[in-house]
Amino acid sequence: GAGSPAETNLRHHDIANMGFARRADVPVVIVGDIDRGGVIASLVGTHAVLDPQDANLVAGFIINKFRGSKRIFEPGIELIEQRTGWPCFGVAPWIPATARLPSEDSVAIEDLRPAAGSHGGRFKIAAPILSHISNHDDFDPLRSEPDVDLIFVPPGQAIPRDTDLVILPGTKSTLSDLEFCRAQGWHHDILAHARSGGNVFGICGGMQMLGRIVRDPAGVDGPAGAAEGLGLLDIETTMADTKVVRPARGRCALTGTSVQGYEIHNGRVTGPDLDRPMLHLSHGPDGARSPGGRISGVHVHGIFAGDGYRRAWLSRHGARHGDLEFEHAVETALDEVAGALDAALDTDALFSVALETR
Repeated sequence: GAGSPAETNLRHHDIANMGFARRADVPVVIVGDIDRGGVIASLVGTHAVLDPQDANLVAGFIINKFRGSKRIFEPGIELIEQRTGWPCFGVAPWIPATARLPSEDSVAIEDLRPAAGSHGGRFKIAAPILSHISNHDDFDPLRSEPDVDLIFVPPGQAIPRDTDLVILPGTKSTLSDLEFCRAQGWHHDILAHARSGGNVFGICGGMQMLGRIVRDPAGVDGPAGAAEGLGLLDIETTMADTKVVRPARGRCALTGTSVQGYEIHNGRVTGPDLDRPMLHLSHGPDGARSPGGRISGVHVHGIFAGDGYRRAWLSRHGARHGDLEFEHAVETALDEVAGALDAALDTDALFSVALETR
């Protein structure tokens, strides 16, 4: 699940936690985050306020992100077990390798680095933190490049003038974030950057924001209405009732390097700059470029995870790249996390719970 299983004020609309478990009739293991403090009260309190039918589905609990001596915490585990009747399946330690894994939007947004400090001669990429930013794990491979200084610009701060390239990220509501972008003054920063010869790249909703206009007559992506875009790409976007959700495979239109990722968007884009696509995918062209090529964008998420595409993209923008093998690094991190969890948790008991016939 995601979030708390015991947000009783939201329970009647719950589809991610106990609502799903109840509908599917599957056992639940609750994971308590000890790093934020109060985990004993949290688990005991969860038991106290859970609906009885929900509580009957709970098979036990796990303590997560533990640092220190487990022996010192054993009385706490005993107290939770006594008060709830739930067994403990183990205490998962703080695992540093998790920092190398792609992040979930809502829980990682607070960890995005603010625009501060020197980039020491590295290629500097700035990405404004939109109010409805989505899929920001698109940036993880770029952040991992040793010669790239990727900063996230928080609300209230200007996009630094010494930025080499600005990326507008994906968004859950293009129209709302166009308004938000203007409220922060970022549209002035981006237009000034482009006028001075800088490069701008948009991903999904970010590309749509770079166009001339965004229309959402039915309000399928947020508030209904229309707004002028930043006008850096000669494209127009209209939101449709049906969302495009599909994997994407193909090649870069400029370098021929292979690319893969996924699409998830409502916008349907038209306009002359689509005649200069960024990608040739199995289902057709994608993306747009300005006549000079400095302004561009794609609908496809996840493309920077491909080492060949990322390296070619950085080279095309005048940046150095290292020998980072991002997907291999993620697999290595997953192996480390799996090994640590296997050692810390009673996996035999967990599998027994999962295989029980209910």
